[in-house]
Amino acid sequence: MRRATAAVVGIGEVPSGRFPDRSELEAAVLACKGAILDAGLGPRDIDVVMPTGALASRHFNVDLIFSRLCEELGMLRSAAMNVQVMAGGASSSSMLALAEALVSTGAARTVLCVHSDAVGSLPRQMGIDLFATTGVSEEWEAPYGHNMNAVGALISQRYMHETGSTAAELSSVCVALRKWAQLNPNAMFRSPLSLEDVMTSKIVATPLRAKHCNVLADGASAFVVARASEAAAITPTPVYVRAHASKVTHYSVSQDRDLARLGFFEAAVEAYEQSGLEPKDIHIAELYDAYPVFPLIALDALRVCRGERAGSFVAAGETSPGGSMPMTTNGGMLSQGHTGAGGGVAVLVEAFRQLMGKAGERQVPGAVNAAETASGGTWMDSHVTILSKEA
Repeated sequence: MRRATAAVVGIGEVPSGRFPDRSELEAAVLACKGAILDAGLGPRDIDVVMPTGALASRHFNVDLIFSRLCEELGMLRSAAMNVQVMAGGASSSSMLALAEALVSTGAARTVLCVHSDAVGSLPRQMGIDLFATTGVSEEWEAPYGHNMNAVGALISQRYMHETGSTAAELSSVCVALRKWAQLNPNAMFRSPLSLEDVMTSKIVATPLRAKHCNVLADGASAFVVARASEAAAITPTPVYVRAHASKVTHYSVSQDRDLARLGFFEAAVEAYEQSGLEPKDIHIAELYDAYPVFPLIALDALRVCRGERAGSFVAAGETSPGGSMPMTTNGGMLSQGHTGAGGGVAVLVEAFRQLMGKAGERQVPGAVNAAETASGGTWMDSHVTILSKEA
């Protein structure tokens, strides 16, 4: 077991949805300001600004790369570095891992990680084209109409074949996440969602129906990472990074050898070994979704379902509010909204929020340890992070 070297000391977020009158820059500044103030710090206490990539606007993305936030936040000549980290949906875990490395080596004392994008306000066809072709091989897959929904469908089909999970169990993930989103004022979708609603929605790519698929949204979130040794002096509610493990498994989904598991099983074993914790010690599972099969794969890998199949575990209500293993308590991309690379950042920020005791109506009482997962592209990599209130 290794001792934590980094901790998160502040978080910030703006509501997700379609906000055509709210610029990406405004959202980013609000999220960053919220995270810095939440930590009890000032802008000039930040050493490194680490934005992830924005997809809706190339111009805004270049602004992020070229230190626009340092200027807007009043960090000029105090911040030492502005550097972009982009790994698609895995940007959350990747930013955290790199920030941890910076503070643990002494290269920085504080790192501000941030995402902001407006993919929800893109013209409909532009949004479809952007995500339909991302991560799809131009030589071998695109000519046959392969797209992101097809990727989710292929993985879902294989998972259902190998585990015996049913369409109703897959749909129950969407229902569970919506119950959490109904408690989340920052979520895009907060209306009730029934199993029948999901299972009678139109077919998109077998076995996926419309309600199994995420919806693009505008949004922004941020968090501040500090040295573990200094975290308790900064905030009374630090969240320590106990472990992080990850595996890159493919670029083209056709090249992954195990679609029903991806790399999450290997990453989970490593993360538990690093942290010194076991599945029985996990109180919250904040799992990357986008499609409902991915939380099921992660639940299996984390071994937190008490010997049950993940699908039946979710269908029984165990991951919903009041259940034994609260899961993706912000509603995930299926209900809070898919904000591009920020969908995973929002899930990670929710993990911090829960362990800080700042989740309001959806607060999980007594939670000490959380597992978080992320993946990018066509689920090209599998990240498992173990977080704790205890160093």
